Amino acid sequence: MQKMKRSWAEPYKIKMVELLKMTTPAQRKAALQKAGYNTFLLKSEDVYIDLLTDSGTSAMSDRQWAGMMLGDEAYAGSRNFYNLEKVAKEVYGYEYLVPTHQGRGAENILSQIMIKKGDVIPGNMYFTTTRLHQELAGGKFEDIIIDEAHDAENEFPFKGNVDLAKLERLVKKYGASKIPYISIATTVNMAGGQPISMKNLKELRAYTKKLGIRIILDMTRVAENAWFIQQREKGYADKSVKQIVKEICSYTDGATMSAKKDALVNIGGFLALNDWDLFEEARNMVVVYEGLHTYGGLAGRDMEAMAIGIGESVEDEHMKARIGQVIYLGEKMMDFGIPVVKPIGGHGIFIDAKKFLPHLSQDVFPAQTLAAEIYLDSGIRTMERGIVSAGRKANGDNYYPKLELVRLTIPRRVYTQAHMDVIAESALRVYQKRSRIKGMKMVYEPKYLRFFQARFEKL
Repeated sequence: MQKMKRSWAEPYKIKMVELLKMTTPAQRKAALQKAGYNTFLLKSEDVYIDLLTDSGTSAMSDRQWAGMMLGDEAYAGSRNFYNLEKVAKEVYGYEYLVPTHQGRGAENILSQIMIKKGDVIPGNMYFTTTRLHQELAGGKFEDIIIDEAHDAENEFPFKGNVDLAKLERLVKKYGASKIPYISIATTVNMAGGQPISMKNLKELRAYTKKLGIRIILDMTRVAENAWFIQQREKGYADKSVKQIVKEICSYTDGATMSAKKDALVNIGGFLALNDWDLFEEARNMVVVYEGLHTYGGLAGRDMEAMAIGIGESVEDEHMKARIGQVIYLGEKMMDFGIPVVKPIGGHGIFIDAKKFLPHLSQDVFPAQTLAAEIYLDSGIRTMERGIVSAGRKANGDNYYPKLELVRLTIPRRVYTQAHMDVIAESALRVYQKRSRIKGMKMVYEPKYLRFFQARFEKL
């Protein structure tokens, strides 16, 4: 008898629902035109399934909601801060914690205290807000990710790895004194949610230790990265996600955290450090930019929800379900022949817009165009991760990233398997008419982070 395959199901039950607005094609067309064909400018109420981001869009647990009722809203010394500090040290291992309203608050403070004009910050592929903060502080980002990360078809299991030869060339060119830290992201977003291996991180730590260069972790999705290490890397199959997370952090000197992703909250973040002097500077800076060092722009209830969410984020069953849902959608789309980044990453599916729309040049924004077409088809909101997100160089020229992607980001604990089926089927319908799709021109461009507010018109 053939062994029956077990079905997968979410490890939670639904206690409350939010009713969604169903729109007609005519309504979606009007909404998209009003938004300048930028999915960021759509009103939430006009969206059916929202895959714009996994940042702050997760569903909190009953334990987190209960914790919010215990918010200590004292201006100074909130007990929720001390709960958060204790949990963060237990799970991540860093000595000192500075809360911030979200991850970019931590990036700003880090850049202000560590980067001097003319410094170079190597990293495993840029992220939009991280690179901008580095540049505004007078630094220059240099990409040291392995070449495989720029190839959507390459199935190397750890495309977030650092190429140590690239790093060594930068050290020889600029000198170690010009490198304040290495910026390392877990499950690299712009590469399609691709993880870094523990072996690579250990090698990087050994190399930087000889030169006295710090490693700062972008730990926004560190638990997702830990799950990939558990599944793919030799020697980690019997370790828990929680154990692997702590080991990842142990090879770094500090971290920025947007708790709106892994930690399952709607707002919040922090800067974690091991060096007292850096912590002292950061603690002073947070008062200027965010709020007192025991709340950092957050309500006490938000810090309590974050403390509980951190604990839930490193539970193996949660992470298996979280990434399992992403894999389910990715495999369904690949079965339909839709070109996506391989292997499937942690927080979403990334459609390869260059292969999806090969007749469109990057100058007419194929990923932005595809995101608009998916919304027009079904009311599903996705986002561009290509030339628009990459922005401009200091001389005004566009960056032309090798990857031109549409990101379908899955919020945690929000949608069901049936939603995943609807998403894949919508992408298929657009794929079937791809040869008739025309590109766009940009008609408004803001100074910074243009993908948030730029406006377009159809060609």
